[in-house]
Amino acid sequence: MQTPGLTRELSLELARVTERAAVAAARLRGRGDEKAADQVAVDAMRAELNRLPISGTVVIGEGERDEAPMLYIGEQVGAGSGPAVDIALDPLEGTTVCAKNQPNSLAVIAIASKGSLLNAPDVYMEKIAIGPGYPEGLVDLDASPADNIYALANAKNVPVNEITACILDRPRHAGLIDAVRESGAAIRLIGDGDVAGVIDTTDPEDTSIDIYLGIGGAPEGVLAAAALRCVGGQMQGRLILDTDGKRERAERMGISDPGKTYSIMDMASGDVLFAATGVTDGNMLAGVRFARNFIQTETIVMRSRSKTIREITARHLDMEKF
Repeated sequence: MQTPGLTRELSLELARVTERAAVAAARLRGRGDEKAADQVAVDAMRAELNRLPISGTVVIGEGERDEAPMLYIGEQVGAGSGPAVDIALDPLEGTTVCAKNQPNSLAVIAIASKGSLLNAPDVYMEKIAIGPGYPEGLVDLDASPADNIYALANAKNVPVNEITACILDRPRHAGLIDAVRESGAAIRLIGDGDVAGVIDTTDPEDTSIDIYLGIGGAPEGVLAAAALRCVGGQMQGRLILDTDGKRERAERMGISDPGKTYSIMDMASGDVLFAATGVTDGNMLAGVRFARNFIQTETIVMRSRSKTIREITARHLDMEKF
């Protein structure tokens, strides 16, 4: 049975939420001020969220209440009418790349029926992700990078040298990078924005990204899982809880098995709606364009129930609304 309120109309309303946040952040791209860009995106997203006909709870947000004055974990948003939903959001995914005006900064949000999104602590997560169209269980976190690359190449019926893996450019990934290169696959290193990196696996023909590997933020992992759910992709994640403090924090948030490998359904179940708007130019979405008489945005909106992907290029002639 369809959850009341999680409709096509609501998915289009989400586009307005990410558009507002993206435009706000884009005004500060390249200015070198990550905090300012993030704050204006938060303000814009929160204002637009509170117009939606939902009773929403932020489960993935800017941090806990004592760390984030707005859009904190547990904050109630929405107009108070309509369905009760979980919300995962990142008003400015890739704050550093926005501040430097580099590729793949996004405004991102996902909503799902209450209890459907993993309430992940703000810790690191091991991740592996591929797009749709492959046998279930094709890749696995416990397999070696080479084995995952070979399995994917076999499933695509291409040589290994035609596979490209997306990996965050971090010192912690030195061994992973070596292993992937030794397998014969190519690598695209990204400086930030691993939600965009995972989403890129959904359309390898366009992005040339076949698989995402490595360690990134757990909140970003949930957002990426929500996007992949909408297109039938595959993802696994495992929290890195390597201190007593992290394990205690995870336990407070309902994590009972610190070593669990989370499937995509563990991270984002039920009917999921997802939207992302480009802040800076990226592999899938162009960044906000400020013209003399209009503002142009590019947004992708996805829904798990219908497996629908809408690509929206919007020209906003009423620039005062931003």
